Order: sequence, then structure tokens, then C-alpha cells
Amino acid sequence: MSDPSRLEARSVSLAYDGTTVVPELTVAIPPGSFTVIIGPNACGKSTLLRGLSRLLSPAAGTVVLDGRDISSYPAKEVARRLGLLPQSALAPDGITVADLVGRGRYPHQSLLRQWSSADEAAVKEALDATGTTDLSARPVDALSGGQRQRVWVAMVLAQQTDLLLLDEPTTYLDVAHQVELMELFAELNAHGRTVVAVLHDLNHAARYASHIVAMRDGRIVAEGAPREVITSRRVEEVYGLPNVVIDDPVTGGPLVVPLRGGAFAARATAAATGLDA
Repeated sequence: MSDPSRLEARSVSLAYDGTTVVPELTVAIPPGSFTVIIGPNACGKSTLLRGLSRLLSPAAGTVVLDGRDISSYPAKEVARRLGLLPQSALAPDGITVADLVGRGRYPHQSLLRQWSSADEAAVKEALDATGTTDLSARPVDALSGGQRQRVWVAMVLAQQTDLLLLDEPTTYLDVAHQVELMELFAELNAHGRTVVAVLHDLNHAARYASHIVAMRDGRIVAEGAPREVITSRRVEEVYGLPNVVIDDPVTGGPLVVPLRGGAFAARATAAATGLDA
């Protein structure tokens, strides 16, 4: 019998201003997995992550964390159990990198437990892991977009939770830093942390994920191992993108290659006219 999921959505509906974005969705995050949520823009990926993290309360259904409705936990307790990197995070004006990353230790503070050597060590480890140690004394608002993104990741790592939810964590990063960060998440996962990430890059998803959830129009259209989900037909179904899927020469997993020129036009025309087999 497999281990029960630590985090799951049960018949959850998620809405903004009365408009349902995700209707009656059920999904369980496999424990110990590197789960990646993929899908086109505005399909509900980030909305689902917000629901799973308690940033967005369900209009119906329940999000369950460690066997209990997530809404039944105090906020600090949720933050001790899961770390969240939201899509658009804002830092207070003038705050330094070290101070922002230090805020990741807030869930562990109390009237009886103030800043400790363990907190100091957690911040140092997070800065080192994200390559931001040299930035620690600088104001966050003086950094580039890519630097800021790595600092926000450091803050989440400083929480030292074994469940990480990451909404587009490679945003603003150049390709080298994207790969560096994905390797870091893979290493964290290999050491026992469950990682859930929303990604736009299908090939990063295919290379690093152990479990993929593919969404379209607020619903899950497929989930499973990368080779099961990332097929040419499925990619075209989800994204409307003519493509071929080949073996990744490094990992042997699926690698998506979009078609272009005449091939793209022919496939797109066939699909639009109902002639695509």
C-alpha cells in the first residue's frame, strides 16, 4: 500500500470574484515526489497552487494537509509544514537580502523562542544554496529580477519545510540560473523533500519531474510520469502546439521539439479544419 498523500485537493472549486477558475478538481500530491503542474496560460495552474497553499480559500471542497483540513491549522503551523514561493512576491521597501531571507524563520519564532544559532545556520545555508551570499547586505529593491527571484527562493528554503510549493520559480532567470535552480530543487527532492512546482518550460518539467499534472481550462487532463504525460499528441491537445517528442540525449526522457514553418502551418490548418488524425 502506498503512503498517504500529505497534500491533496478533494473536489475543490476555486474562484475569483465569483468566477470559477478551477471547478471540482481532485488531486493528490505523491509523497516524496517532484510534481510539476503544466498547462497553457490562464488554465488554473497558479490558482490550484494558491488553493493548495491556503492563499486562496476554496469555494467548495477541501484541501487536506497531513490528514486535516488545511483551514483548521493556525497560519504559523501551515508555514512550518509547507514553504510557498508565490508568483509575484513583494519585499518591504529598503529591506536587505539577509533580512528578507531571515523572514523565512518567522514560523519558528515565538515569545519563548527568539533568533537562534539554528536560525542563523538556516539562513546561511539558504543563501549558499541559491548563490546569493554575496548579495546579503544589499537592498532587495536594488537587485535585478533574476537576483530577486533567487533571494525569494532562499527565503522559502530558510523555512526548512519538507514540502515546497513553487509558482514559476525560474521566472526572470537566464538559462544557466534556471538549470542551477532546477538542479537545486532536484537535489532537495532527492534528499526527501516533496516539491510541487508550476512551470512553463515543458522540457524542464520532463527532465526534472517524477510526476506531472497537465491542466487545461481549469481541469486536469492527464497526470503521471513524464513519459506517460508528455507525448506529442498530449502536448498538442493541451497547448495547441504541433510538435514532435524525441528522447532527451542526456536523460533519455521525453524532449519536446516544436514544429515550425510549413510543418507548423500545415498541422495548425489541419487541426482547425478537423482533418488532423
